[in-house]
Amino acid sequence: MARTVAIGYQDFETIRQKEYFYIDKTNFIKEWWENGDNVTLITRPRRFGKTLNMNMLERFLSIEYTGQGEIFKGLSIMKDENYQKLQGTWPVISLSFADVKANTFLIAKEKICMLIRELYNKHDYLQTKETLNEQEQNFFRKIFEPVTDSVVSYSLKNLSGYLSRYYGKKVIILFDEYDTPLYEAWVNGYWKEMAEFIRGLFNSTFKTNPYLERAVMTGITRISKESIFSDLNHLMVVTSTSEMYTDCFGFTEKEVSAALREYGMQEKLPLVKKWYDGFTFGSRKDVYNPWSILNYLKTEKLATYWANTSSNHLVDQLIREGNTKIKISMEDLLNGKHLYKEIDEQIIFDQLDHDENAIWSLFLASGYLKVENYTLNEDTGTDLYELSLTNKEVQIMFQKMIRKWFSGTDIVYNDFIKAMLNNDVKSMNIYMNKIALTTFSYFDSGRKPSEEAQPERFYHGFVLGLVVELAERYNITSNRESGFGRYDVMLEPKRKDDFAVIMEFKVRETEEEASLEETANEALEQIERQKYAASLEARGIAAAKIRKYGFAFEGKKVLIRSS
Repeated sequence: MARTVAIGYQDFETIRQKEYFYIDKTNFIKEWWENGDNVTLITRPRRFGKTLNMNMLERFLSIEYTGQGEIFKGLSIMKDENYQKLQGTWPVISLSFADVKANTFLIAKEKICMLIRELYNKHDYLQTKETLNEQEQNFFRKIFEPVTDSVVSYSLKNLSGYLSRYYGKKVIILFDEYDTPLYEAWVNGYWKEMAEFIRGLFNSTFKTNPYLERAVMTGITRISKESIFSDLNHLMVVTSTSEMYTDCFGFTEKEVSAALREYGMQEKLPLVKKWYDGFTFGSRKDVYNPWSILNYLKTEKLATYWANTSSNHLVDQLIREGNTKIKISMEDLLNGKHLYKEIDEQIIFDQLDHDENAIWSLFLASGYLKVENYTLNEDTGTDLYELSLTNKEVQIMFQKMIRKWFSGTDIVYNDFIKAMLNNDVKSMNIYMNKIALTTFSYFDSGRKPSEEAQPERFYHGFVLGLVVELAERYNITSNRESGFGRYDVMLEPKRKDDFAVIMEFKVRETEEEASLEETANEALEQIERQKYAASLEARGIAAAKIRKYGFAFEGKKVLIRSS
């Protein structure tokens, strides 16, 4: 009989006691222990089992569970007698920043302080004269009062010392979702304050802590060393491109295939693979997103489960407000092409506003992109990655995101598409002006809005909308001139009865063109002068089946002419 698939549990003991569906990942304990690293940082996308594995690790190692190894019976870790003896033998400090989400630094800081107070309260038994001297007891009590940054900085280090003295051995620290407050800080504009605060806490906890035996940290991103890890030279960083722990987070194809057989759905593997496979960890390229697999096993319905588990606001903002290159790259990805980018896996949030590669690094770490190939330029030391969208679920997520750009109450993007397909130029003008009026500034509403950048960002956002809405009927290409002066778009039909379309976008230059009408006519003349139709005709499309449109822009005003 197939096990019950229970959604949302991150507590290892509950899953095991109630015999819910579980794929054995206890080999992670052995692999990590035998690597012997002092402080390990493991980054994986959200919903990839980081929290469950950390809870499993605590449940296995913590002295709180001495003699309670029965919960691991039948799992791989208990096949080795040495690890049977290791179970329940270490003092463990376990902390998660998963819920440290706030609009201001003060609220986020207070949430962190509350978590530390909970830790101290859990170990209240330490407050005895035999364990703590008077000064240490005073520090213990300070934690429950309004605290200074310096007290917070030393809180985990001091607690390590108290536990180490009480149990007679050093402490293991498990730190889950370490980067959540930093991510929130960048989104909400208090990055510098939070980075400084976290740097102080991490330095004393992981660098200058003589009571630390080992530590594991997990998160989605590898925050740059300069930002918060400047003093942690001994940090072992394991990212999605590393060869360590490649099968410890997420499900392998072998595991997914076995799960589908258990639920009588083995014939669905090709479809499931298309939707949920594609994550790459090191050289392993068969990693499936576990959240979507669990939901599919439970519902037997394909859907964007993983993509919908949290807000994609930052991803949306970076693409929508990004420069021309970002939107062009996104256009390529949606058309099934690959990107070739230099990737630095250290995420520098301060660079997201102006560094294109920092954005793709964030997308790779977050699971939206996968590595197809990787090369190292030995002369320059540059890492060059061939990247693509991870799978169908991610592609659909981006398509939905782009549709929302034009889905406001007063926006009639779909009406524009229909008018264009019907060659209704009058309606095209009406709808396009409504779209421009409503969304023009929306594409450049970031931290540093630029009047000069707005037109180009809008046009490229508009083209992304075309790619999404018409992908089933047209192959859409563009000439992509940098520095927006002229920009043509070609829609090559996939069906014989559809018309091909050529669009030329042009911004009115007031010194050269007397009116928008003249600018629109110049756009049409550009199509003829450059013989854009020739490439379509060479592919067998008759000239009579090619429609040509000139788009003239001046601020938020648009004029469309056809020939």
